[in-house]
Amino acid sequence: MVLAGLASSAADIQHDAVHYGGALRRLDAFDRQGILHRLGTYTKVLFVREPFERLVSAFRDKFEHPNSYYHPVFGKAILARYRANASREALRTGSGVRFPEFVQYLLDVHRPVGMDIHWDHVSRLCSPCLIDYDFVGKFESMQDDADFFLSLVHAPRNLTFPRFKDRHAQEARTTARIARQYFAQLSALQRQRTYDFYYMDYLMFNYSKPFADLY
Repeated sequence: MVLAGLASSAADIQHDAVHYGGALRRLDAFDRQGILHRLGTYTKVLFVREPFERLVSAFRDKFEHPNSYYHPVFGKAILARYRANASREALRTGSGVRFPEFVQYLLDVHRPVGMDIHWDHVSRLCSPCLIDYDFVGKFESMQDDADFFLSLVHAPRNLTFPRFKDRHAQEARTTARIARQYFAQLSALQRQRTYDFYYMDYLMFNYSKPFADLY
């Protein structure tokens, strides 16, 4: 948005302006010729995240805070399917989903509601076998990777990746330590099945197994 002249500084861009402001156009907004032109000539960037940390981060953000979309759409279905004797209030609001219940939903091939971009496989969402990405960065080194990439494309020197956390800023970002605390709520079999679920992301983006007992 800064490079396109839509904002003067990355620090001035609000969360909703990025997601709902219409400033960023999806690839499918263009016709076939426009799509092929951009795939063939644009510098294409992909940022990935350690899958277990990404999953826990999505759960914390969407289910541990009030949310007018994820609670009624996902929460109500998850509680109705996976919580025995769920209270009438829980079923009405969809609030209070627990991490093991969320994982049950994730691993259920007959899940009661579809997948979501925040926890679907990156290997499926971003088509790295079809799109010839020029640069793949990692969330764990986001600051350095983003600034290095900006230097590669000769961005203005004063344009750097913003350091602030714009959602639930009072909480720590999800780290490997925090992710392990959530996964400790699961059985060894559930952890293995979750690893299997994200296996292609682990393999494709060179992430290590997050638990020693995984095979």
